[in-house]
Amino acid sequence: MRDYGHMAERLFHMDERTWERHASPWSVWTRIASLPLLLGAIWSHTWLRVWALVPIGLVILWLWLNPRVFRAPARTDTWSAKATFGERVWLNRAQVPIPAHHVRVANILTSVSAAGFALALAGAILNDLLMAISGGLTAWFAKMWFCDRMVWLYDDMKDKHPPYAAWLRGGQKEVQ
Repeated sequence: MRDYGHMAERLFHMDERTWERHASPWSVWTRIASLPLLLGAIWSHTWLRVWALVPIGLVILWLWLNPRVFRAPARTDTWSAKATFGERVWLNRAQVPIPAHHVRVANILTSVSAAGFALALAGAILNDLLMAISGGLTAWFAKMWFCDRMVWLYDDMKDKHPPYAAWLRGGQKEVQ
């Protein structure tokens, strides 16, 4: 069974080159900052009516363009690059198994983030500020924790599967 991550990867057409570009800190941090923009665009339906589809569409277009518009970073030994590498490892777990403790926590964090996003989405649609903000913060913090967990996953797996180690470049070689 395919999960949300695989569906998103397919929807966003994430090929090798796109993943390399997405490892850019500019890509990671501007994408992370996109949630308030999306919620604001949805919220705008109250006064823009059907025209709210324009800002919503622009944010969705930005989410698709984001991993494509920034250059691949020269260094990939950063937290943001490793977070994207961990996501790739996570998505590849059917081919290269990962430790069970990562699976458990990643599934929990994905569920919490999805629930927070659903609450935020409902809040934006209903123009309920408390619901939108609390759901948005829940989704955002769970996603950030998930990203941090992906850094840990990548660090655990890069020496167990040589293609993963090849993604790392720049900086000092890590001392084991």
